[in-house]
Amino acid sequence: MTTRPRAILITGCSSGIGYHCAHALRARGWQVFASCRAEVDCARLRAEGFASPRLDYTDTASLQSALAEVLAATGGRLDALFNNGAHACPGAVEDLPTDALRDIFEVNVFGWHELTRRVIPVMRAQGHGRIVQCSSVLGFVPYRWRGAYGTSKFALEGLSRILALELADTPIRVIRIQPGPIASKIRVNSIPHFERWIDWRNSPRRAQYEGSLLTRLYQGGPKDRWELGPEAVAAVLVKALEHPNPRPSYRVTLPPKLMATALRLLPERTIAWFLARQ
Repeated sequence: MTTRPRAILITGCSSGIGYHCAHALRARGWQVFASCRAEVDCARLRAEGFASPRLDYTDTASLQSALAEVLAATGGRLDALFNNGAHACPGAVEDLPTDALRDIFEVNVFGWHELTRRVIPVMRAQGHGRIVQCSSVLGFVPYRWRGAYGTSKFALEGLSRILALELADTPIRVIRIQPGPIASKIRVNSIPHFERWIDWRNSPRRAQYEGSLLTRLYQGGPKDRWELGPEAVAAVLVKALEHPNPRPSYRVTLPPKLMATALRLLPERTIAWFLARQ
């Protein structure tokens, strides 16, 4: 009797973490559904041999159709979900319109929540499942100029931890991956959101934008000394999915590991002093 491969739906697979995780899991024999927001990216992944449903977290119809496509291909089974797709909007909190915060929450929090709720009944019915959330060091460490993204990740941390507690009496596991600096296109992809929402020219912090953020945003900068490639997240995702007793969370790169230790050992005032100077 042939054993059916385990099936996983991964979001945000056009590049970076999602793309590398899709390849890594396919190489390990998983049946990978590598979804993307844009159809052009889905077509590119299909050309690489992936099943790639279009999935836009802000579009309920696409969530429904993507999951239906997955379940039709697997006979109604889904062993794992890796929520990964997200975007950022850099800028000072005082310059961040509330609608911009709503916009990022629609993708980074509400969309993840809706897809996860649709997947849970499938996993309940089959008697097992793993939901892996790609969080961030910015989900437990505040950082200047990252208010929108960081706030969405703080919210995701809370949502995921509560969901894990509520599903503790089921065979469904909820696991968080908390990367630090990972090579990806998130900086470049954040530029349209910055230009749409942040009126930096009329900000009281204009000089700070001109002195640091604009250069970093548009020109990049030296590679972070702690930065790793997306394959580092893929290696941790394999552990989260395949270990018989996975951890509640996994930290990737040195900064989240150091900051988690600092948060346990140092006063909040000391940590705030340090972060204010970064």
